[in-house]
Amino acid sequence: MAVESVPEVATPAGVESGRATLKRGAIGLAGVVFMVVAFSAPITAMTGNLPVAVGFGNGLGAPGGFVLATIVLAIFSIGFVALARHITAAGAFYTFVSRGWSRIPGLPAGVMSMFVYMTMEAGLIGIFSAFADQAFTNQFGLDLPWLVYAAICLVVIALLSHWDISLAAKVLGVVLVAEIAMLSLSAVASLMHHPEGMSWTSLNPVTAMSTNGVAGGVVGLGLLMAFWSWVGFESTAIYGEESKNPKRIVPQATMIAVIGIGVFYAFISWAVIVGNGPTKAVELASGASPFDLIYAPAQAYLGSWAVTVFEWLVVGGSFACALAIHNSAARYLFAFGRDGLLWRRLGEAHPKHASPWIASLTQSAIAGVVLIICAVSGADPYGVLFVLVAIMATLCLLIVQTMSSVATVVYFHVKKQHPETASWWRTIAAPIIGGAGMVYVIYLMLSNMSAAAGGASETLFFKVIPYVVVGLLFGSMAVAAYLRKARPDLYERIGSTVFDDAPNDLPAETRS
Repeated sequence: MAVESVPEVATPAGVESGRATLKRGAIGLAGVVFMVVAFSAPITAMTGNLPVAVGFGNGLGAPGGFVLATIVLAIFSIGFVALARHITAAGAFYTFVSRGWSRIPGLPAGVMSMFVYMTMEAGLIGIFSAFADQAFTNQFGLDLPWLVYAAICLVVIALLSHWDISLAAKVLGVVLVAEIAMLSLSAVASLMHHPEGMSWTSLNPVTAMSTNGVAGGVVGLGLLMAFWSWVGFESTAIYGEESKNPKRIVPQATMIAVIGIGVFYAFISWAVIVGNGPTKAVELASGASPFDLIYAPAQAYLGSWAVTVFEWLVVGGSFACALAIHNSAARYLFAFGRDGLLWRRLGEAHPKHASPWIASLTQSAIAGVVLIICAVSGADPYGVLFVLVAIMATLCLLIVQTMSSVATVVYFHVKKQHPETASWWRTIAAPIIGGAGMVYVIYLMLSNMSAAAGGASETLFFKVIPYVVVGLLFGSMAVAAYLRKARPDLYERIGSTVFDDAPNDLPAETRS
């Protein structure tokens, strides 16, 4: 592999050439898929998002919503992986948009992505703490402040991320297999009993476009929950530098993750409705204990032990998700540091483990500060911190994904790069359709933010979300425009480092 830098870009001071790269060949296809699927946290999505869709959104059409989201995201991914075949970098969207389109939108794509992952770790540790508190209280009668669980989680994540990515991938793999196995076991048991029939219409995407008898239901909220459950699938590109064959693995892992997650979500959500019975499913989802939408059929058809296992797996799943998010955040910080746009030591890889260790420690410190602020302010780690961070993060990522779709068209058809890859479907129609789908989901988010936030919609944090998002987008564009005029040397560094195939696969740095 060779590092390709744009003209006039020097290696950052204090970072030796061999120490500005992450460990090559650390993970294979399975490892990248595990990282991404763990990011999506299937058990957390089914336990937390599905009840909202069934009880307050499109009701029995929730499985059809997952089918619809799968189709839209798969089409978007066609253009995404076309770029991934030719641009490999830890910066992912940051580098894709910078190199594919322009550095002016590229900087906000990177800033927004980095901000999303940096804050999302604290949000996921918040929900981990809530789940851990529930499990330890129910199982052992142990009542500790949630910040204790958060601190333990933060430290363990920091330790795992200090070593090379293969260790984190193995931990995530074990947790993910356990999640999928338990959800699948409960789903099969539910389908075997089906108290009110198989409810086949729930899988029809058309059914997702109505409330299906849910009093006061909002179709947009149900679809939002479906798309929300995929957050993080694009992080396949972040691990390109550390994968064994990024030109092959990143595209394959992306499509496997998007389609695999979609099929699994649709199957599990359908089985949950069948297992409870359509009438009871809506009743449970909109009741005082919405988690019972998942737990009730598990207890009825498998036994009380299954609920206990679910309680612990939700803890493990939220931890796995926080770990995956931490790794993504660290790699964005690493990319910005390596390009010389932030503290340059952020772009330094560990001399032994070849991990982004300084960026990782920095990310741990940032997440810790956010958690302390949450604790001091008395905010609920789940109902406020997790929910509002998730809303803000999803909105930012949808905007960045839309920018990536534009970058795909510009890269292949305006800049005329790699004509052997360009085609009317792969690099024109798919990005346009996918980008339009992202815009529609942004509309759904803006229309249903208050409903999605619930009680947290009254907080100051919720009210400033639109201003934060707009500030990050246009503020970063303004900075990029300023740098182009006043500091062209810094401007040229935006999204400057990419890794391309080279003879003998040598890690030597070259400048075009």
